[in-house]
Amino acid sequence: MNNSVVTEFVLLGLTNTWELEIFFFFIFLLAYAAIVAGNFLIVVTVTFDSHLYSTPMYFLLGNLSFLDMCISTITTPKMVTDFLKENKTISLWGCMAQMFFLHFLGGSEMTLLIVMAVDRYIAICKPLHYTSIMNRRVLMGSVLLSWAVGFVHTMSQMVFTINLPFCGPNIVDDIFCDLPLVLKLACTETYVLELLVTADSGLLSFICFILLLVSYTVILVTVRRRSSGGLSRALSTLSAHITVVTLFFGPIIFIYAWPFSSFSVDKFLSVFYSIITPLLNPIIYTLRNQEMKAAISRLKTKHTHRIKWY
Repeated sequence: MNNSVVTEFVLLGLTNTWELEIFFFFIFLLAYAAIVAGNFLIVVTVTFDSHLYSTPMYFLLGNLSFLDMCISTITTPKMVTDFLKENKTISLWGCMAQMFFLHFLGGSEMTLLIVMAVDRYIAICKPLHYTSIMNRRVLMGSVLLSWAVGFVHTMSQMVFTINLPFCGPNIVDDIFCDLPLVLKLACTETYVLELLVTADSGLLSFICFILLLVSYTVILVTVRRRSSGGLSRALSTLSAHITVVTLFFGPIIFIYAWPFSSFSVDKFLSVFYSIITPLLNPIIYTLRNQEMKAAISRLKTKHTHRIKWY
């Protein structure tokens, strides 16, 4: 990057129409507020409710909400403010930082979703050994592992990207910086690095997605063999997980499976990945989960009583 002439990138965003930009500004501002409020509520509820905090599924859910909140924060505030600007620019190092944290947090969430699938498998298929297997040490180790995998995932790509020279053009046709689009702008051959990104982000995401679907299928088949009545209960439990996994991996697979082909839909998938998914996750987990709603109600009652006491 010391050889780069480019000091900033221009983000084209979603539209050039002023009226639509004002409309998107208010829509995404409200969406971001809802993302922060919803995911923060889950994190606080899981942290301060002793029953949820000691339950592996909710402990992992709290970490998932934290990652969703962070992923949205990396992109959405910048995107919202850009709707009010004529020149939507981001510095060279700001672009690199955005890509680093997106892949760091995305790789961590990918690993965490796999851990959550393992948790559901043990809970449903080995209920008698659940508490002994998914103990506090295993949970903390799993969360640390997810962060470690995310770090390795992003470093394996960014360590090569930051050394690329950029001498123009500097136009990124998206709402934020992402590796496939930025690599196209490098003033050198990036074919090997493009293959690395495809394998590291696209192929890996696709394999993880297939493995997760297979694991959920194995769980449902196992439950059905044991008890037909337990199938509906297991399906109800897993449906939220399957929905979240599909919402998370779907856009990523489409963007990175063919990362260096131009698709006009890519920027809308970027919106889905950075805004829609983090917004839907707390809705899916809270509205479909009686324990979470009960814990939120307990927390609200406890807080109200404390205010009245003061």
